Amino acid sequence: MIQVRKLTGVIGAEISGIDATKPLDPADVKAVKQALWDNLVVFFRNQKPLTPDEHVEFGRQFGTLDISEIHPNPTERPEVLVLDQVSPKGQGADNWHRDRTYLEAPPMGSLLQCMMKPSLGGDTCWASMYEAYNTLSKPMQDLVDGLTALHTIAPLAARSKVVAKAIGDKVHTWPVQEHPLVEVHPETGRKALNVNASWTTQVVGLEKEESDMLLRFLFEHVKRPDFAVRFSWNVGDMAFWDNRATLHCAIADYNERRIMKRVAFVGNKPMGPRQVH
Repeated sequence: MIQVRKLTGVIGAEISGIDATKPLDPADVKAVKQALWDNLVVFFRNQKPLTPDEHVEFGRQFGTLDISEIHPNPTERPEVLVLDQVSPKGQGADNWHRDRTYLEAPPMGSLLQCMMKPSLGGDTCWASMYEAYNTLSKPMQDLVDGLTALHTIAPLAARSKVVAKAIGDKVHTWPVQEHPLVEVHPETGRKALNVNASWTTQVVGLEKEESDMLLRFLFEHVKRPDFAVRFSWNVGDMAFWDNRATLHCAIADYNERRIMKRVAFVGNKPMGPRQVH
């Protein structure tokens, strides 16, 4: 029987009673999904390091897996993305971000496992974009409810040699996407702020100075520590997060090898409050 233990008042929970190497009962799959909707990121401690096949099979119980367009360390299973780093500063994951919002339909979520960890450091933080939205003043909520923004892969490709190499010449033709600044979560109906400094570049309909001012405020606002949970990894630990309601940041405070493996889930095009109603 699985048990759920909350880690903070707003985000994060540990789930016990799961063996990721074995098929789950339908009731347990449903319970994990509900814990994810309730807590935005859930953690499975003390798991055996999964083979790529096992990782894929475990992930498929929760949704359809996608294949990343950024694949710096290819494996025999294209669904499995390997993040193998020693000096992670400036490679992209050390900024607060939501995965791949430069796509028309960003991933629903991801399932990440620690395969090797540094002796110190290497934690990961997640932040609730429900709380980021809820703590805005009512006039600010009314403003962002009606706005959309452009998301593009270009800024990170310019900053990260790893991403630039993985994307190659496609970066010049990659389509820019327009997403609502506030997304209505398709499972919970709650509003989540949908903005991140890695991909969001321009608020549609505003002058550049106005857009820059609003985005600067929002980029700082989402970093508030009361929105966040910080997770310290052990080898085998897994994190399952909802990419539609969180940002995350990998703390780049280590200079030893850190290896993580991830699968991601196919998502849907974000819908804003005025598209839903």
